[in-house]
Amino acid sequence: MGARSSQAVDPVVSRRYSSESEAVLVVRRRPHMVNGGGFVVSNSKQQVLFRVDGCGVLGTKGKLLLRNGDGDDLLLIRKMGGMVQALNMVHKKWEGFGYDNEGEQKLVFTLKDPKDSCLVQHGSIRILVHGKPKISSTRNIHNNNNYVEIKGSFSERACNIMNSDGRSIAQIRTQKEIEEMVGNKKDLYHVIVKANVDQAFIFGVIAILDYIHGESTIC
Repeated sequence: MGARSSQAVDPVVSRRYSSESEAVLVVRRRPHMVNGGGFVVSNSKQQVLFRVDGCGVLGTKGKLLLRNGDGDDLLLIRKMGGMVQALNMVHKKWEGFGYDNEGEQKLVFTLKDPKDSCLVQHGSIRILVHGKPKISSTRNIHNNNNYVEIKGSFSERACNIMNSDGRSIAQIRTQKEIEEMVGNKKDLYHVIVKANVDQAFIFGVIAILDYIHGESTIC
């Protein structure tokens, strides 16, 4: 039991959306012309676990909504704009809100995306997780290093999501057979989520990556 708990990762959205074993999930993009875009996440049994609606569905730019397979709202994600003229950079601050037991919104993570950042090309960026240490090993230590780091290229579907200890908690990948089947690796790809990691949070992060790259969640 002790070895298992030391490897656990505390949830951001809910422990309900973590698995005791590694999960290989499939993301399928929805076409804008049919249902407004966004994407659907399924498991190996083709059961829908999550749905992400973007501005093509919600009608508001810079707004994303993650729901579970039953249609319940899990994460509301909003983009906040700002200009830093001295650096000639546009900072897009993303905020993710979960819901408490009374259904009230609570801020659970923040991402700041400067123009031409690593989210567009290669490199790394950090997402701040609010509250007590969550994306880290389960040590009872309160610190300011509570973040997730994204490395690699989302556009190439070769991306790692790592916790603040440098441990991989999720990977975004395609396989050759998928590309041959659908002809476009952006339309169908795998996300490998490690054991005891909050899958809802991972797909909230992926929803932002999708929007920044002008893919299925953008108008």
